[in-house]
Amino acid sequence: MMSVYLRLQAMDIVLPPITAPAASYAPYLRKGQTLYLSGHLARRDGAVWTGRLGDEISLEEGRSAAPATAIDLLATLQHASGNLETIARIVKMTVMVASRSNFFEQHLVANGASELFGEVFPAAGPHARSAFGVVQLPLRACVEIELIAELAAPGSA
Repeated sequence: MMSVYLRLQAMDIVLPPITAPAASYAPYLRKGQTLYLSGHLARRDGAVWTGRLGDEISLEEGRSAAPATAIDLLATLQHASGNLETIARIVKMTVMVASRSNFFEQHLVANGASELFGEVFPAAGPHARSAFGVVQLPLRACVEIELIAELAAPGSA
């Protein structure tokens, strides 16, 4: 079975440094074997990816913004766990999409991140998910994703 790191390399994914919080919160918290990751904003070329779906951002761009955000979440998971091989399950992903009131394809935007987690963690990637539209996100971001992951029990293979 191929390791998480070999899959990332095969996908040409290099994990970036984790982004410092922009306000008064922690990027993640650990409770037992569960990691709670704060919302991560979509980024492109090192800056917040701004706009609203159905206005300045197309569905295809939104489907690109979601996996870009998932890569940042992977970097935070790496930092929080110390080793992505210890991720036993991606438990829950919440995807918020800045969108017009007549945009109804938030679930398709979210698929971009869900599919990436499924490729990186074939057995542990399938997860529960919510995806919904919002009028606006911090810093005018187009997508924000928060994540809950479970770590393998100590000593488990």
